[in-house]
Amino acid sequence: MINGPVENEARAALENIERRRQQIVAMINIPWWYWGSVGIGWIALGAITDLHNPWATSGGTLLFGAAHASIAWRVLDGRHGSGQLSVRANLVSRHVPFYVLGGLIALAALTALFATVLTMHHVGHPVTISSVFVAIIVIIGGPLFMAAVRRHAAQTITS
Repeated sequence: MINGPVENEARAALENIERRRQQIVAMINIPWWYWGSVGIGWIALGAITDLHNPWATSGGTLLFGAAHASIAWRVLDGRHGSGQLSVRANLVSRHVPFYVLGGLIALAALTALFATVLTMHHVGHPVTISSVFVAIIVIIGGPLFMAAVRRHAAQTITS
Protein backbone atom coordinates (compact mmCIF):
# COMPACT_ATOMS: atom_id res chain seq x y z
CA MET A 1 0.00 0.00 0.00
CA ILE A 2 1.19 3.51 -0.82
CA ASN A 3 1.72 5.71 2.22
CA GLY A 4 2.68 9.26 3.04
CA PRO A 5 3.03 12.10 0.55
CA VAL A 6 2.39 9.95 -2.54
CA GLU A 7 -0.96 8.81 -1.16
CA ASN A 8 -1.89 12.41 -0.27
CA GLU A 9 -0.87 13.63 -3.74
CA ALA A 10 -2.91 10.88 -5.39
CA ARG A 11 -5.95 11.72 -3.25
CA ALA A 12 -5.56 15.44 -4.02
CA ALA A 13 -5.28 14.68 -7.75
CA LEU A 14 -8.42 12.53 -7.69
CA GLU A 15 -10.31 15.22 -5.77
CA ASN A 16 -9.17 17.80 -8.34
CA ILE A 17 -10.37 15.58 -11.20
CA GLU A 18 -13.75 15.17 -9.51
CA ARG A 19 -14.04 18.93 -8.90
CA ARG A 20 -13.25 19.67 -12.58
CA ARG A 21 -15.75 17.01 -13.69
CA GLN A 22 -18.45 18.66 -11.59
CA GLN A 23 -17.56 22.07 -13.08
CA ILE A 24 -17.84 20.73 -16.62
CA VAL A 25 -21.17 18.99 -15.93
CA ALA A 26 -22.47 22.24 -14.39
CA MET A 27 -21.77 23.99 -17.71
CA ILE A 28 -24.17 21.73 -19.60
CA ASN A 29 -27.08 24.07 -20.10
CA ILE A 30 -29.27 26.02 -22.42
CA PRO A 31 -28.71 29.72 -21.69
CA TRP A 32 -31.24 31.40 -19.38
CA TRP A 33 -32.04 33.99 -22.04
CA TYR A 34 -33.31 31.24 -24.39
CA TRP A 35 -36.08 30.19 -21.99
CA GLY A 36 -37.01 33.81 -21.26
CA SER A 37 -37.08 34.70 -24.94
CA VAL A 38 -39.29 31.75 -25.81
CA GLY A 39 -41.64 32.62 -22.93
CA ILE A 40 -41.90 36.29 -23.89
CA GLY A 41 -42.29 35.41 -27.56
CA TRP A 42 -45.02 32.92 -26.67
CA ILE A 43 -46.96 35.58 -24.77
CA ALA A 44 -46.51 38.13 -27.58
CA LEU A 45 -47.73 35.62 -30.15
CA GLY A 46 -50.75 34.83 -27.96
CA ALA A 47 -51.59 38.52 -27.65
CA ILE A 48 -51.26 39.00 -31.40
CA THR A 49 -53.54 35.99 -31.99
CA ASP A 50 -56.18 37.52 -29.71
CA LEU A 51 -56.33 40.53 -32.07
CA HIS A 52 -58.14 38.23 -34.53
CA ASN A 53 -56.11 39.54 -37.46
CA PRO A 54 -54.97 36.59 -39.59
CA TRP A 55 -52.22 38.62 -41.24
CA ALA A 56 -50.79 39.76 -37.91
CA THR A 57 -51.04 36.22 -36.51
CA SER A 58 -49.34 34.75 -39.58
CA GLY A 59 -46.61 37.39 -39.54
CA GLY A 60 -46.05 36.98 -35.81
CA THR A 61 -45.87 33.21 -36.15
CA LEU A 62 -43.35 33.47 -39.00
CA LEU A 63 -41.28 36.02 -37.07
CA PHE A 64 -41.32 33.89 -33.91
CA GLY A 65 -40.40 30.78 -35.90
CA ALA A 66 -37.60 32.53 -37.79
CA ALA A 67 -36.16 34.03 -34.61
CA HIS A 68 -36.26 30.65 -32.89
CA ALA A 69 -34.70 28.87 -35.85
CA SER A 70 -31.90 31.43 -36.02
CA ILE A 71 -30.78 30.72 -32.45
CA ALA A 72 -31.97 27.17 -31.78
CA TRP A 73 -29.26 25.45 -33.82
CA ARG A 74 -26.62 27.02 -31.56
CA VAL A 75 -28.12 26.58 -28.10
CA LEU A 76 -30.47 23.58 -28.06
CA ASP A 77 -27.75 20.97 -27.83
CA GLY A 78 -26.95 22.08 -24.26
CA ARG A 79 -23.25 22.27 -25.05
CA HIS A 80 -23.05 26.08 -25.05
CA GLY A 81 -24.57 27.07 -21.72
CA SER A 82 -21.98 29.80 -21.32
CA GLY A 83 -19.50 31.59 -23.52
CA GLN A 84 -16.66 30.07 -21.49
CA LEU A 85 -16.80 26.49 -22.65
CA SER A 86 -18.25 24.17 -25.23
CA VAL A 87 -18.90 20.76 -23.68
CA ARG A 88 -17.91 17.70 -25.73
CA ALA A 89 -20.78 16.26 -27.76
CA ASN A 90 -20.40 12.77 -26.30
CA LEU A 91 -21.07 14.15 -22.81
CA VAL A 92 -24.54 15.53 -23.64
CA SER A 93 -27.31 13.39 -25.10
CA ARG A 94 -27.75 14.09 -28.79
CA HIS A 95 -31.50 13.85 -28.17
CA VAL A 96 -31.71 17.07 -26.11
CA PRO A 97 -32.75 19.26 -29.11
CA PHE A 98 -35.45 16.75 -30.06
CA TYR A 99 -36.77 16.68 -26.49
CA VAL A 100 -36.85 20.49 -26.32
CA LEU A 101 -38.55 20.88 -29.69
CA GLY A 102 -40.97 18.05 -28.91
CA GLY A 103 -41.79 19.75 -25.62
CA LEU A 104 -42.44 23.04 -27.41
CA ILE A 105 -44.79 21.30 -29.85
CA ALA A 106 -46.63 19.69 -26.93
CA LEU A 107 -46.87 23.10 -25.24
CA ALA A 108 -48.31 24.60 -28.44
CA ALA A 109 -51.01 21.92 -28.33
CA LEU A 110 -51.59 22.70 -24.63
CA THR A 111 -51.92 26.41 -25.48
CA ALA A 112 -54.53 25.64 -28.14
CA LEU A 113 -56.43 23.27 -25.85
CA PHE A 114 -56.44 25.69 -22.92
CA ALA A 115 -57.44 28.60 -25.19
CA THR A 116 -60.30 26.52 -26.62
CA VAL A 117 -61.60 25.76 -23.13
CA LEU A 118 -61.37 29.44 -22.17
CA THR A 119 -63.16 30.44 -25.38
CA MET A 120 -65.95 27.98 -24.64
CA HIS A 121 -66.37 29.70 -21.26
CA HIS A 122 -66.40 33.14 -22.94
CA VAL A 123 -63.25 34.32 -21.19
CA GLY A 124 -61.68 37.39 -22.81
CA HIS A 125 -58.23 37.08 -24.39
CA PRO A 126 -58.11 33.29 -24.15
CA VAL A 127 -54.94 32.81 -26.18
CA THR A 128 -53.05 35.46 -24.22
CA ILE A 129 -54.06 33.85 -20.92
CA SER A 130 -53.12 30.41 -22.25
CA SER A 131 -49.81 31.76 -23.50
CA VAL A 132 -48.93 33.25 -20.11
CA PHE A 133 -49.64 29.88 -18.50
CA VAL A 134 -47.45 28.05 -21.02
CA ALA A 135 -44.70 30.70 -20.83
CA ILE A 136 -44.47 30.06 -17.09
CA ILE A 137 -44.08 26.35 -17.82
CA VAL A 138 -41.30 27.13 -20.34
CA ILE A 139 -39.43 29.51 -18.05
CA ILE A 140 -39.58 27.18 -15.03
CA GLY A 141 -39.60 23.83 -16.82
CA GLY A 142 -36.71 24.51 -19.20
CA PRO A 143 -34.08 24.86 -16.45
CA LEU A 144 -35.57 21.87 -14.60
CA PHE A 145 -35.25 19.80 -17.77
CA MET A 146 -31.62 20.86 -18.16
CA ALA A 147 -30.94 19.90 -14.52
CA ALA A 148 -32.12 16.40 -15.42
CA VAL A 149 -29.80 16.41 -18.46
CA ARG A 150 -26.89 17.39 -16.17
CA ARG A 151 -27.73 14.57 -13.73
CA HIS A 152 -27.76 12.11 -16.62
CA ALA A 153 -24.41 13.42 -17.89
CA ALA A 154 -22.89 13.11 -14.40
CA GLN A 155 -24.01 9.48 -14.27
CA THR A 156 -22.63 8.86 -17.75
CA ILE A 157 -19.20 10.18 -16.75
CA THR A 158 -18.97 8.03 -13.63
CA SER A 159 -20.10 4.83 -15.29
